[in-house]
Amino acid sequence: MNPTILINEIDAPPERVYTFASNPANMPLWAPAFVKSITRVDGEWIIDSNMGPVRVAFAPANPFGVLDHVVTLPSGEIFNNPMRVVPAGAGSLVTFTLFRQPGMSDADFARHGGMVKSDLQALKHALETLPG
Repeated sequence: MNPTILINEIDAPPERVYTFASNPANMPLWAPAFVKSITRVDGEWIIDSNMGPVRVAFAPANPFGVLDHVVTLPSGEIFNNPMRVVPAGAGSLVTFTLFRQPGMSDADFARHGGMVKSDLQALKHALETLPG
């Protein structure tokens, strides 16, 4: 398993980045490649995605910038997504660790990595342009 770590700098304090990104309701703003919309149903967050309804659950609120989240596909397949925000000067660094799934082709892994990069750019854009 060769993970890829994707990093993005954001010109916003880590507390603001964490608060925004840890709120599942904001996912359509920073993960538009995957999240068309998101709703809370019976205590769970359900994403309307191109793959159908997908459940997402974030790590409990914490002071360490841990934004890990678990995604459960309609098939029941589960993906753990390690994500962190850490201070970097006056701004923040956001990291996302992408794991290659068993049987995933090079092209699919590259495509998935491109989607995550795009999502991290959308997160940066949202935090640097939306009123805070």
